[in-house]
Amino acid sequence: MSQFTWNQQVVKRNNKSIVLQMIIEQEPLSRADIAQRTGLNKATVSSLVNELLLEELIYESGPGESSGGRRPVILHFNKITGYSIGIDIGVNFILGVLTDLEGTIIYEESLFIHDTDFSVVLELVKKMIFSLKEQTPESRYGIIGIGIGVPGIVDKQGTVLLAPNLGWKNVSFKEAFENEFNLPVIVENEANAGAYGEKCFGEGQNSQNMIYVSAGIGIGVGIILNGELYRGKNGYSGEMGHMIIEVNGKPCRCGSNGCWEAYASEYALLNTTNQKDATLESIINLADANDKDAIKLLERIGNYLGYGMNNIINTFNPEMIIIGNRLAKAKKWIEHPIDNTIKNHTLSFQQNDLKLVISNQYKYSTALGMSSFAVEKFIKA
Repeated sequence: MSQFTWNQQVVKRNNKSIVLQMIIEQEPLSRADIAQRTGLNKATVSSLVNELLLEELIYESGPGESSGGRRPVILHFNKITGYSIGIDIGVNFILGVLTDLEGTIIYEESLFIHDTDFSVVLELVKKMIFSLKEQTPESRYGIIGIGIGVPGIVDKQGTVLLAPNLGWKNVSFKEAFENEFNLPVIVENEANAGAYGEKCFGEGQNSQNMIYVSAGIGIGVGIILNGELYRGKNGYSGEMGHMIIEVNGKPCRCGSNGCWEAYASEYALLNTTNQKDATLESIINLADANDKDAIKLLERIGNYLGYGMNNIINTFNPEMIIIGNRLAKAKKWIEHPIDNTIKNHTLSFQQNDLKLVISNQYKYSTALGMSSFAVEKFIKA
């Protein structure tokens, strides 16, 4: 193949991707709308649209509004031509969702886990994926990919370098899953996925500079800057659960002392209660029944969450901070202490136009983000 032919193919593939992306983001559109907005000539747009129709990635509907002359045929993204699987591996739970190509959840499955041994979790996730696959409606492309979110440091190759709360170090399951299911697999940090899920489907849809705080057994942070997910040089950004908020403080499972997550996480909450066999849910139930000790514990966690957020706000000057993951369940008791701590400690001009939100879809943010990463890869392929 000559260089010229290869370049032509690259340009064509890029143009096709631009046309599809535009239909996904701005539908309903006509061919003329696409030509006008992309600057591509009408013949090129018509040819690319015909290819996308043949591939069943888009479909036509009846004529749209006319601006004089023949009424145009309208184009739409075919969101049910394939399906995606998003998995959120937590420290004490696994959640899986099956979504269409626009992120609508078709089916979900979840379970609590007590044993985080790598081989045990691997088998549980495999079973969950098989189960989700069985629920997939008939479609042209079937399952287009699998996204798996992990609470730890993940490199660009999908290796989990360190997940201290799971007890994992240098483990890779991307290849194992790709071989098992013969599908593309993406492995990503769960807080990055949570930030992306909130940006695409949740509270952050209109926010260009947003911080997502995943507050569960540990704490992770996902960062959206100028509308894009910020991953850092090697993909390790957002490990703010391990910023030191107390010099010579409590030991953290990362090996350091005084980390934010040692004071403000679900793990910290369970470590400070006298309740036997306590869970987040049992402490919330006690607080609901007006138990003073339970309320005090949750408020303390809220204060500590606020201290870490103060550092984040002063560093990034975001327009929005979203709190997700399991501690969002305790919104009633943590929201006010977080607000108070920020009001009392954060630079006043940083607080202008700042919105603090406790996510309504805290359970799904990461799984939806992972499903979206898989869809994105499929769309751009």
